[in-house]
Amino acid sequence: MRSDLYDLLRQRRSTRAFTSAPVDRSTIARLCTAARRAPSGANLQPGKFHALAGNELDALSARLVAAAQSGMPTALEYSYFPERMSPTHKDRQRKAGFALYEALGISRRDIAGRRAQFDQNYRFFDAPVGIVVTIDRDMGKGCFMDLGMSIMALLLAAEAEGLGATGIGALANYGAITHDQLGLDENELVVCGIAIGHADPNSPVNQFRTERAALSEFASFRGFDD
Repeated sequence: MRSDLYDLLRQRRSTRAFTSAPVDRSTIARLCTAARRAPSGANLQPGKFHALAGNELDALSARLVAAAQSGMPTALEYSYFPERMSPTHKDRQRKAGFALYEALGISRRDIAGRRAQFDQNYRFFDAPVGIVVTIDRDMGKGCFMDLGMSIMALLLAAEAEGLGATGIGALANYGAITHDQLGLDENELVVCGIAIGHADPNSPVNQFRTERAALSEFASFRGFDD
């Protein structure tokens, strides 16, 4: 029998507009606890979640936005995208970007509008809660995979709570600023951010959905009887 997990996976989406309704500490604590249930090699449980709200979140957002708007060069400490993206992946990237900006009514030539929308990443899309995700610098590449599973568990837990959420890879562009603002340990590498809150059902940016590849494109089946 199928469990509710299938429904959670099917309905989950990246939420980029939130209501002003707060999310309490106990709820975020449940999400983080659920995230820690994800599997990890040798049970290393890599990664940390630094949850921010109120003035703490506002202060970090203000510094990140100021850095972006001043033209400060980004300094990503790890490779997120491949240096040479395949045509298939490039096509997916473009379609996702076009769908996002179309939902927002931002034309392809509206550079200022696109820039302003990208800066929303540094505002955590005005969500009431922002999480800074870090990992120890001496962890191996496989530990990033384990951390990714933990993040996915957190996102599904948020969906189960009736909350909206989205990952924010752009947060790592200014890892040093986040480090300084939060007083993080020197060994912590900023991986990404997560915005969490109650999704605004009336915002067009929450209505569009990105496409997923057909099963035949990414899976093969061998040795089955049927």
